[in-house]
Amino acid sequence: MNVRRLIPATAVTGAVALGLVTLSACGGTSDAAQKNDGGKLDVVTSFYPMQYLAEQIGGGHVAVDTLTKPGVEPHDLELKPKQIAALGDADVILYLKGIQPAVDDAITQAGAKNTIDAGTLTSLETHGTEAGHAHEGEEHAHEGEEHAHEGHSHETEGGQDPHIWLDPVKYAEVAKGVGAAFAKADPDHAADYEKNTAGLVKKLGDLDTAFETGLKNTTTRTFITTHSAFGYLAERYHLEQESIAGVSPEADPSPARIKELQEIAEHDKVTTVFFETLASDKTAKTLAQDTGLKTDVLDPLEGITDKSKGDDYIEVMQSNLAALQKALGAK
Repeated sequence: MNVRRLIPATAVTGAVALGLVTLSACGGTSDAAQKNDGGKLDVVTSFYPMQYLAEQIGGGHVAVDTLTKPGVEPHDLELKPKQIAALGDADVILYLKGIQPAVDDAITQAGAKNTIDAGTLTSLETHGTEAGHAHEGEEHAHEGEEHAHEGHSHETEGGQDPHIWLDPVKYAEVAKGVGAAFAKADPDHAADYEKNTAGLVKKLGDLDTAFETGLKNTTTRTFITTHSAFGYLAERYHLEQESIAGVSPEADPSPARIKELQEIAEHDKVTTVFFETLASDKTAKTLAQDTGLKTDVLDPLEGITDKSKGDDYIEVMQSNLAALQKALGAK
């Protein structure tokens, strides 16, 4: 079994473990946020995984606006001046630093009252490497040779991988932190936020069990994808992710990388090359044709569109599980 490394037994930060999340005060000193005219918290989220958390936890007590509209590739998002200015009026901003540089810069400029960086609510790890970055990548032995794994160009400071939402366990840790933050911002509805958080954590726990059980016994543990977004998922379920072009989902891989992937596919009995819904499938299909492999979708869940195999996070993750089971030869 090709397991790059196991999940480190890192604990959630003390603040999250205690259920106490301190919102960063950029434009005010009051703990409780001011509500809009409809009596709801105005919550601005950066992209779909943050939107899902806000809607599930906030329920009827929040009005959620998402900066990244359906069909827009989150990494390429550009904000207009009026959007940046509007951030300053939000009661709460929920985002994930390192995914969208434009959003990171806009939040710094906006001076919003309360901001929540989801990446601070769980432990981050480093997955892979790429040219132009100083951090070191991981390598694994493959028939006596070492293959360097290319990484993804969007990362947090220090080269840490921000794709935490693709691990149901880490996503649940973030959910707990967001629930505590909402309760702090709107203490009148704290009980409802706590109840909604518990319900979401339960659903994520069930999803984790489904992945753990569904991927326990497979013919191969290796999968190839255009986008190296699945490092946390791979580690959680003892799989090995191989990305075609880590710098960008749409970048052309080098001839050396193509040859390397061909060797890996043959050695590890890989059957499928995965592509995603919001990026071109050209590279994946080219590699599949050259190696005689199949193609399928493994959705990084950066947005929900008409092409998504599901209407929300849970449904798309269940589709991802089914795709992995098929590709890996689950028994």
